[in-house]
Amino acid sequence: MGKYKVCAYAICKNESKFVNRWMEHAKEADLVVVTDTGSDDDTVEKLRQQGALVYRYQTDPFRFDTSRNFCLEHIPTDVDICVSSDLDDFIEPGWREKLENVWQPDTTRGLYIYNWSFYKNGEPAVQYTHERIHARHHFHWIYPTHEVLEYTGPGEEKRVFIEGLIYNHYPDPSKDRSLNLPLLELAVRENPKDARNLHYLGREYMFEGKWSACIETLTRYLLPGVSSWNEERSASMRFIARAYGGLGDTYEQKRWLWKAIAEAPFLREPYVEAALLAYEEEDWPAVYFYTNRAISITSKTYQYANDTRAWNERPHDLAALACYHLGLAKEVVLHSIEAMRMAPDDQRLKNNHVFYEQAAVAKG
Repeated sequence: MGKYKVCAYAICKNESKFVNRWMEHAKEADLVVVTDTGSDDDTVEKLRQQGALVYRYQTDPFRFDTSRNFCLEHIPTDVDICVSSDLDDFIEPGWREKLENVWQPDTTRGLYIYNWSFYKNGEPAVQYTHERIHARHHFHWIYPTHEVLEYTGPGEEKRVFIEGLIYNHYPDPSKDRSLNLPLLELAVRENPKDARNLHYLGREYMFEGKWSACIETLTRYLLPGVSSWNEERSASMRFIARAYGGLGDTYEQKRWLWKAIAEAPFLREPYVEAALLAYEEEDWPAVYFYTNRAISITSKTYQYANDTRAWNERPHDLAALACYHLGLAKEVVLHSIEAMRMAPDDQRLKNNHVFYEQAAVAKG
């Protein structure tokens, strides 16, 4: 028995393939509570066989917040700590001890590293700080999608970072995402000045190729008094730049990338995105400048989700290309070696390296 009573909880639908793995980490809790929102496979049966308390709940139209709140309501009131995750998540073993080592009786929420995706070699790709571990009381979920926990208790929250507690996300790529856009549009209708929902809706329009809607929504997000988080604002500016690129307006695309850099000059992402645009234009001095600025930033902030292109081999790959075209023979080989180190199975990088070395020898 630990110092606190801990409950792992989740909502699910047709996730039979994830049950065994998810229950492996959930079993570190004292009890497991799951709400099924309409499975027609054997998800519920498999969860119950392994000791989870499963409740069925269906609502039309579906909302993530009401479904999670239904699950939360079925967690006994004597529980101290609630650990929320999805069935395609896996919390690395030993998480409970790490949690209890830092949790105090007046702690309200626990923060941790969330690995949203991985490179082929198993190294984390997209990472950020997440916060779905919370005290049993004074919390509820809000927003139809991209839902978050809202604290309703007295005074200010007391958050702790749980060192070494790591969630890993292994999603099903075939999963239907069609509900995301209409639910985000609903979220913005319900809270038209909510910065977070405007950001996610604008990003979703970008994913869908709805360029004008993306620009209009994220411009609203950037209005004075609406948003203030510089990393998210910088990302919104990058997304606006992509939308202008989709519309064929390179001038505005560059202008918004420069704004993104100015908003958060400590982030790699806007420099790399500017380098990619310069690469398309074969502007090698610009590629050289932006990639070197990006590479000089050696640490992720873990606050906003990072762009994998900024942290994989791509910056060094682009820098090598720029160095070659600028006649910087020694630098090109160094960047090429680093790119290959980060992507050892990439044959194109190997072929490029041979070419660069031959060019360096020829140049003397």
